[in-house]
Amino acid sequence: MTEPHLQRLADGVHAYVQPDGGWCLNNAGVIASGGTTIVVDTAATMKRALALRDAVREVAPAPPRLVVNTHFHGDHTFGNCVFTPEAVVVAHEGTREEAILADLHLSGLWPDVEWGDIRLEPPALTYERRMTLHAGGLRAELFRLGPAHTRDDTAVWLPDQRILFAGDLVMSGVTPFCMMGSVEGSLRAVGRLRELDPAVIVPGHGPVGGPELLDEAERYLRWVRDEARQGLAEGLHPLEIARRAEPDGRLLDPERLVPNLRRACAEERGAPPGERMDVAAMFGEMITYHGGPLPCRA
Repeated sequence: MTEPHLQRLADGVHAYVQPDGGWCLNNAGVIASGGTTIVVDTAATMKRALALRDAVREVAPAPPRLVVNTHFHGDHTFGNCVFTPEAVVVAHEGTREEAILADLHLSGLWPDVEWGDIRLEPPALTYERRMTLHAGGLRAELFRLGPAHTRDDTAVWLPDQRILFAGDLVMSGVTPFCMMGSVEGSLRAVGRLRELDPAVIVPGHGPVGGPELLDEAERYLRWVRDEARQGLAEGLHPLEIARRAEPDGRLLDPERLVPNLRRACAEERGAPPGERMDVAAMFGEMITYHGGPLPCRA
């Protein structure tokens, strides 16, 4: 299926999947029971966010009261505005800070995308370590992991159903992305998620899967770390390491290898996880590696 669609995971629990999962085509989630609806992440453009809102109405008995943002990136948060003010946006306190700092910057990276009348709606309710949300008899546990994909990532865990909304901590058929987070931190996050023993994982991008998605993430991240170590030993620049590496051709957006390597190299040299780096420069290196503008079909 190539169109965005709902996928039932359990009674009252759905994933909203946007194929093919490439740049800015993220997944979302719907948790609805007992007259309460929770949405996990939104979408990048006004058109896609409104489509998500319509899909939520198909399976939810009531409009969303809560919208959870797993991290601050615009593909997961720009659509907050179609659910507020009726819904309260929830996230880690660091995600709120990063969202305000980033504003709508993502839209400037792809000026040809029809973003629509999006506006920033940062989280109004934040947590520090953990938070539990309830929708009728459904319990969703929020907890921080990171730095990993970003400095502060939220996993949404339904323990009774063993369903995990992983945000961009986990991808499916899409290259992991640590440009604003940490390679080592991502490996630790995958380990933490594995301890939950999830049966179903909704990744931030790509098809819904199971525990095998954790295996794939760990395998890629360890490979990046190994490539960085070897390249550094030979005195190579991250872009040089990327050009000689042989990434998994099945993963979308392989150009993410370059900032992943830059992050891994920095950490090998002693940089702390999540240290702020020159995002504009790394985005430019991805364009160079790709051989032209990065495709975004949002």
